[in-house]
Amino acid sequence: MTPRSPRFFRIAACIGVALAAACAASIAAAAQPVTTVAGMPRVVDASNMYSEAGVNHFSPAVDGALPRIYVPNLRSKTVSVIDPATFKVVDTFAVGQSPQHVVPSWDLQTLWVTNNAEGKNDGSLTPINTKTGKPGTAIPVDDPYNMYFTPDGKEAIVVAEAHARLDFRDAHTMALHNSLQVPECKGINHADFSIDGRYAIFTCEFGGKLAKIDMVKRKVVGYLLLDKKGMPQDIRVSPDGKVFFVADMMANGVYLIDGDSFTRIGFIPTGVGTHGMYPSRDGTKLYVANRGTNRIHGKRHGKGSVSVIDFATRKVVANWPIPHGGSPDMGNVSADGKLLWLSGRFDDVVYAFDTTTGAVRSIKVGAEPHGLAVWPQPGRYSLGHTGIMR
Repeated sequence: MTPRSPRFFRIAACIGVALAAACAASIAAAAQPVTTVAGMPRVVDASNMYSEAGVNHFSPAVDGALPRIYVPNLRSKTVSVIDPATFKVVDTFAVGQSPQHVVPSWDLQTLWVTNNAEGKNDGSLTPINTKTGKPGTAIPVDDPYNMYFTPDGKEAIVVAEAHARLDFRDAHTMALHNSLQVPECKGINHADFSIDGRYAIFTCEFGGKLAKIDMVKRKVVGYLLLDKKGMPQDIRVSPDGKVFFVADMMANGVYLIDGDSFTRIGFIPTGVGTHGMYPSRDGTKLYVANRGTNRIHGKRHGKGSVSVIDFATRKVVANWPIPHGGSPDMGNVSADGKLLWLSGRFDDVVYAFDTTTGAVRSIKVGAEPHGLAVWPQPGRYSLGHTGIMR
């Protein structure tokens, strides 16, 4: 147990409490083994589900993978490839229309570019060979705005945003198996999964809601309204799996949601246009990108920043502004945990934040970069998006 682990903070909070025995029992209960859904890898540390995605804790599955940052440029219809050692663009290749995210596959063998053609029915998925950094032949797929994987790794979950639908497909061939309509989730978008894989919570960007999906029975459990004028974006679960953190671009902060009871339990103000969120490699912090604008489209140069939330205290412990403005959006953390890579959505750049000092440098890329992927990343498997690694 490290001095900054979630379990450490629970123990520290108990010091001086008269009912120490009850507190110890609570801690022991939190560390009980997790019973996962069939086929899902076991949870190694119940107090920190991110334990297997720690600093440089690579799976043999990523042996030989090129260290690269893959940046989908929405308006350019290209992917820019950055060498993180030199901070230079070393390649650019064409993909499909409106590339939104670069998604690591569950088995860590392929990166998938989700080209959603902005809701039309001629979208596609472009595979990238992680050892060569080169694209393969695109697979036609209806409206792939985002993509996730079932906890057992057998199916991809294509988020067909414009159709309020989740398409369950073969994780390798992308052949369609079945679909789940989520009719009250307008703008179904980002997701994260419970610690045991039983359910997922999706954000409904244009409805101010969340949708809870039973992953075993493949059905909608229910919806939770955050705010009718809200615009929930990314979502991340706490290391112990109890609380989901939901970025809301209109609320300028992060909602706290009890996953099991599916109720709102708190709110953390961060900055204007709260958007993407990524846990630190040690599982103690959550990096939150504040895009500097509440607008979905259109150029502007606002006061973009990154807020750092401490998981244990649920407080903002640092804020890193971008000099002269900026629009930090989506990305992930480097394998060594030293850099936070984010796209600059309305500035046509990529940002690399030093996670110790908050100092930032910019790299010019294509038009409107979006969900970039850092690769390789530590972890045993990916649940999708730009790398939900566990």
